[in-house]
Amino acid sequence: MNDHYYVTTSIPYVNAEPHIGFAMELLQADVLARYNRQQGKQVIFSTGTDEHGGKIAEKAAEKKVTPQAYADDISQRFVEMAKLVNASNDRFIRTTDKAHEERAQLIWKNLKKDDIYKAKYVGWYCVGEETFVTETEVKANNGVCPAHNRPYDKIEEENHFFKLSGYTKRIKEAIESDTFLIVPETKRNEILSLLESGLDDISISRPKEKIAWGIPVPGDPKQVMYVWFEALMNYITVLGYPEHADFKTYWPADTQIVGKDIIRFHAAIWPAMLLSLGVALPKQLYVHGFVTSEGKKMSKTLGNVIAPKDIITQYGVDAFRYYFLRHVPSYGDGDFKQEAFEAAYNNELANELGNAVQRTAVMVQKYQDGLIGDVPIAEHDTNQYHEAILRCQFDRALDEVWEQVRGLNQFIDSEKPWEIAKSGDTDHLREVLASQAGDLLQIAELLEPFLPTTAAAIKGVFAEGIIRPLDGTLFPKHDTPDTA
Repeated sequence: MNDHYYVTTSIPYVNAEPHIGFAMELLQADVLARYNRQQGKQVIFSTGTDEHGGKIAEKAAEKKVTPQAYADDISQRFVEMAKLVNASNDRFIRTTDKAHEERAQLIWKNLKKDDIYKAKYVGWYCVGEETFVTETEVKANNGVCPAHNRPYDKIEEENHFFKLSGYTKRIKEAIESDTFLIVPETKRNEILSLLESGLDDISISRPKEKIAWGIPVPGDPKQVMYVWFEALMNYITVLGYPEHADFKTYWPADTQIVGKDIIRFHAAIWPAMLLSLGVALPKQLYVHGFVTSEGKKMSKTLGNVIAPKDIITQYGVDAFRYYFLRHVPSYGDGDFKQEAFEAAYNNELANELGNAVQRTAVMVQKYQDGLIGDVPIAEHDTNQYHEAILRCQFDRALDEVWEQVRGLNQFIDSEKPWEIAKSGDTDHLREVLASQAGDLLQIAELLEPFLPTTAAAIKGVFAEGIIRPLDGTLFPKHDTPDTA
């Protein structure tokens, strides 16, 4: 069994503040990292920020600061977002890190010589997305990018190209054989359908006179690397490709997590780059959906942007984690509704789990002076829980945990320990209460990757065989400060 595990998020572009979709992606990667540490593996969990390109230079100019100062500011907000959601990342890579820039140039040099050639690019470019777009797309949108409400730029320039077309067959074979596993299956089928029509070669550089904010192309100081091409390299530069022990130990990545809007980069371009380097493909690519707010795309104009900090301040980080890991479908798009969040918080967390902990602790204190005695190891079947995590079905894994939470509450209601206490059957009472404690400890164990603070609190109450009461409740709620 492999005793090392490597998980990555995508690295968001610093042209905007962190958003809720990326907070969810951090949580998904965090669950996998914590779960694998729990299994005794040595884990690297990497996230970071993508910081080069024309859009960043443009944003910096608007704010009258240097691109580096602008990138420093926004990147720090992503660092803070990771801390806010209690992500346990070991690495935070920035594409402006000197080590990344040096290794990116090394990667360029190590790509198969025949795979890079110079040619004239004539076509369309969207600065907002930092991406080349097809004539078909431009016509369909009447020449204006719908996401950024700005015209596409018509460009004619000599660039370096990467022979992506030469890798269609090998990538297709890797996906079809699941040596490069893409989940969910709908996304696997989507990329296979794209590969069916064959991949086109891609431009991988821009003239420095047009975009100065980038990593210079080795041997061609008049060109900088195309931001997307260079950003993908972070997954191995952060491990010290090619010579560092971390790269030799942790690559290929066990799971790479990305949003569905960047699947082409990660399921077609990235594998081709790795094949060109003679490096193994990642084992699994997990593609998540989008999160809307009250059924609509989030926008400042609509006033429906969700600030994670507001939710976490009022309900605690684990309530936030719980909602986005269980109530946003792992294999599709999801929605944040305040009403649904309140219902999950009150009914599932506070009532079902919180009450099971509270009732058990109170009864052990009341009837047995806080002494639990020998706690039996709960023997509920957890196979489906483990299987769900391996397939990145975080919602299904938490469904399995909640089956146990509800089962425990049913057990308490049917056994009625308070009635047993009245009957004077102390042996049976001790057995029932110890069984409840054992179930709660197993629930805590299963919750550890998802709700680490909650899991630690439950263990703190029961793990020593003596009740150590919670200071307050398991899920305290705080009033939000009056901003009126």
